[in-house]
Amino acid sequence: MSPTGWTILCDFDGTISVEDVIDSLLDRFGRPGWEQLEHDWRAGRIGSRACMGGQVALLDMSREELDAHLDGLSLDHGFAGFVAAVRGWGVPLQVVSDGLDHAIDRLLRRHGLEGLPVAANNLRPGTPPQHWQLTSPFQAAGCASGTCKCACVEKARDGERKVLLIGDGASDFCAADRADFVFAKHRLIEHCRAAGIPYAPITCFDDALALLPALLDGSLAGEPAPASPFPIPA
Repeated sequence: MSPTGWTILCDFDGTISVEDVIDSLLDRFGRPGWEQLEHDWRAGRIGSRACMGGQVALLDMSREELDAHLDGLSLDHGFAGFVAAVRGWGVPLQVVSDGLDHAIDRLLRRHGLEGLPVAANNLRPGTPPQHWQLTSPFQAAGCASGTCKCACVEKARDGERKVLLIGDGASDFCAADRADFVFAKHRLIEHCRAAGIPYAPITCFDDALALLPALLDGSLAGEPAPASPFPIPA
């Protein structure tokens, strides 16, 4: 068990990454039809796994074009410092995403953050060349998402551990309902507020790092606590 009693699950697109990776790829390389799939998903007619699988099948790009595009995307400027801090405190951190594993791995590696466990959809070359396909190794029965973040929350508990979720949008709503605390960006803030979920709003990982010691020592949740044993690294 983590010495702090907590484990952290963190969304990627729009949370760790500045841009939504799949949206940026579709804008640049998507063939006609991906917008209708997006509309059907937002209207609730299909789940995110069906939407993503259909959209990925409409991408028209080489591996070299894909990687060059990914190398132009950015991560939140405070994420590397956040990772260093939680590793120093012995807090487990996993990336849980309904996005693309190749994109996540490449962006993390480019920023020196390889080694983080990742649960995401698997992107692989299709046929003919320049076409792609999606598989979802972290799907769950009864869940329409490619990565079932609710199942990730339950697995992360591993007995008595508490779960902090960090996320930003609709793919995080169900997991937020099951987490013990949420650091929320964007649409996830309104969901947590409306559902009465314990949360703190953040705009970036500098905010998350500033809040984390108080969560780990109990004072963020309103519990009296002594001086934090989790000093923020200089």
